[in-house]
Amino acid sequence: MSSVKIECVLPENCRCGESPVWEEASNSLLFVDIPAKKVCRWDSLSKGVQQVTVAVSSVALRQSGGYVATIGTKFCALNWEDQSVAVLATVDKDKKNNRFNDGKVDPAGRYFAGTMAEETAPAVLERHQGSLYSLFPDHHVEKYFDQVDISNGLDWSLDHKIFYYIDSLSYSVDAFDYDLQTGKISNRRSVYKLEKEEQIPDGMCIDAEGKLWVACYNGGRVIRLDPETGKRLQTVKLPVDKTTSCCFGGKDYSEMYVTCARDGMDVEKLLQQPQAGGIFKITGLGVKGIPPYPYAG
Repeated sequence: MSSVKIECVLPENCRCGESPVWEEASNSLLFVDIPAKKVCRWDSLSKGVQQVTVAVSSVALRQSGGYVATIGTKFCALNWEDQSVAVLATVDKDKKNNRFNDGKVDPAGRYFAGTMAEETAPAVLERHQGSLYSLFPDHHVEKYFDQVDISNGLDWSLDHKIFYYIDSLSYSVDAFDYDLQTGKISNRRSVYKLEKEEQIPDGMCIDAEGKLWVACYNGGRVIRLDPETGKRLQTVKLPVDKTTSCCFGGKDYSEMYVTCARDGMDVEKLLQQPQAGGIFKITGLGVKGIPPYPYAG
């Protein structure tokens, strides 16, 4: 096993960094900072960062150019060049206190994202207010289920037959049977229950071997899981507690990028963890990821 190396490549001081996604065309990492209301794009070659100010919670690539993003309770198209936003669809119209959280595009180009109630403090909120949705390429929206606490990590198996999903306060990584043709999900079950020291499951991605990587909020780690056996295969600890999400990137998708947060940390904790809110790169994992899918609409 090659030796794992962890470095803070961008000391960004994100209040809550989330939704990392690799953009191969520009050798860049996209990510959002939810409380700071911004989408950032970090150029891995020049090390420069560009940003657009918008009340965003997740961002994804778009096949026709530019990006899609979840903003408030809206699915939107984001034009990076002129920083304009076009609303594609709105959800949860009856829930004024809700917002989208994490989102990701499926292998057929649908943009999945779930909602939650606004937090009063990190991971403190009115429960069961969220739902899971997807925006189809023709811009119509399907709702899958409600009663969600904090809609979080999502990804699909390599054969596209299983959809993986995290509702953070269930402390579980769940799987559904997935129909790629229709986007329908069924047969929900838990494939991994987090242990106490792993804390709260947050963002998630899949690797080229079909194993899941889950960022553990307050747990200061990403864990690698085998969704077929329900076993944890590997733990990578980071020098920050509030790890939020992860994705693979770099020219051959052998690098892992991890976002984290600093909101909710007191002065003493911030002194102990000066890199809190930074963007981390992990190399030497010995496994690669797969490219993100772009939204097809």
